[in-house]
Amino acid sequence: MNIKTTVYAAALAALLGVSALPAQADVLVRVSPPPLRTEVVPAARPGFVWSPGYWNWNGRRHVWVAGSWMRERPGYVYHRPEWVQRGERWQMRRGGWDRDGDGVPNRYDRRPNNPNRN
Repeated sequence: MNIKTTVYAAALAALLGVSALPAQADVLVRVSPPPLRTEVVPAARPGFVWSPGYWNWNGRRHVWVAGSWMRERPGYVYHRPEWVQRGERWQMRRGGWDRDGDGVPNRYDRRPNNPNRN
């Protein structure tokens, strides 16, 4: 691989990494999310878990993200994204996979291997 290709690949990787950062940050808005939609959950699929749909914020308004199947992660519990009211604002908790089932991301958890699952 020549240097020019390496530089382009590194720039592309950096660009993709930077563009992914806002999607991981918590969202704080003044507009309450609409009620959750009722979804028909398809038949169970071995090795997968159903991730229910949720309202996401696109910078101007709430948009519905339909539920989907996700590959199971043994030893982890999946928490769906959810909106929580904080005074006059709404904060979106992104959700995701949690090793000990207490809903606190392990990087912030004071007891990351909590044996007492909720």
